[in-house]
Amino acid sequence: MQLPSSATVAAVVLSVVFLICATEAHNITHILASHTQFSTFNHYLTTTHLAAEINRRQTITVCVVDNAGMSDLLSKHLSIYTIKNVLSFHVLLDYFDAKKLHQITNGTALAATMFQATGSATGSSGFVNITDLKGGKVGLSPADYNGPPPAKFVKSIEEIPYNISVIQINTILPSDEAEAPTPGPSQMNLTSLMSAKGCKVFAETLLASPAEKTFEDNVDGGLTIFCPGDDAMKKFLPKFKNLTAEGKQSLLEYHGIPIYQSISNLKSNNGDMNTLATDGAKKYAVVIQNDGEDVTIKTKIVTAKITATLVDKLPLAIYSLDKVLLPKELFKAAHTPAPAPAPESRAESPKHSKSPPAPASPADSPADSPADGPNGDADDLTDSGAVKYNAGASLAAVFSLWFAFNLLM
Repeated sequence: MQLPSSATVAAVVLSVVFLICATEAHNITHILASHTQFSTFNHYLTTTHLAAEINRRQTITVCVVDNAGMSDLLSKHLSIYTIKNVLSFHVLLDYFDAKKLHQITNGTALAATMFQATGSATGSSGFVNITDLKGGKVGLSPADYNGPPPAKFVKSIEEIPYNISVIQINTILPSDEAEAPTPGPSQMNLTSLMSAKGCKVFAETLLASPAEKTFEDNVDGGLTIFCPGDDAMKKFLPKFKNLTAEGKQSLLEYHGIPIYQSISNLKSNNGDMNTLATDGAKKYAVVIQNDGEDVTIKTKIVTAKITATLVDKLPLAIYSLDKVLLPKELFKAAHTPAPAPAPESRAESPKHSKSPPAPASPADSPADSPADGPNGDADDLTDSGAVKYNAGASLAAVFSLWFAFNLLM
């Protein structure tokens, strides 16, 4: 048997390496962790949840400033929500490493920023102009800025070609739009927001419950609300009225998560999440699953789909659902239909004789209401899209290695 060429073997090995590396993702906070001069910038990337949004992006440039530069920004006493806008103005939606910065075509380039992507910027205010200056220097300025570039490129901090580039600039980029006051969560009326966007029945039900205070108390620290649409909530109201007062409060709180989850985060993450109803032994968890652009919220009883984004702005996100979320702590799954009788010839065998159905466990018994929704599958609930992705990549890598080995034999 003719041995494969070295080029063929190299190609196979490289494909395996790239496949394995593809499962890795950049992490901006880890990149900056070893650079203490950027600790303040790094801290606010985490506090504003901007770090997570950066980590989900590909082909991106983060323009960082040192602690002294951040002190100048913090001296303006901006709200945390405004600081997020300012920092998002320092995240370019393109890849610029040191080499590319010094080889800009025609000496200038216009780059969109993450602030522009939020939709909060008007006109060209969300763009940054990069200019190749004399003496090998590179300047950065807002696209609508008059005068010489206020910020200069200092050095490259980290370069992962065409994925992420982290560069240092000497000062915060000025932006009146990014620094404009941003309404805080305490100024938002949750029930009014929901009522105005198709979740009026849920909002009115929440207003009449102690659960409303639970939602209000959590919004400052980050809150995600899954709000059943009016049709779904109207259909569910007869069952809701049969719950105890405690059960009603728990069900409403079951529709809130005590952290901010942007829609992009929900589309990229899978797994269990605690809710506002979670309390010690009372798990009251949901499972987030995604399939492309579709995101579902799954319980042991029902699977609901996100149908619209009502609000998605740190620290609050509100999404409408096509169904009411039913926790197993309050409802039991519908009985699975009995399997079809075995063929008569096999029915005579003792090992195929029918066994009495197993009694329902206390955990599956209804607490406040009869069963509702399709039968939950615990195995399906513990399955994670992220886990399946990694497992699939690993299997593919193993197969590729096996293939390479056989080529060498």
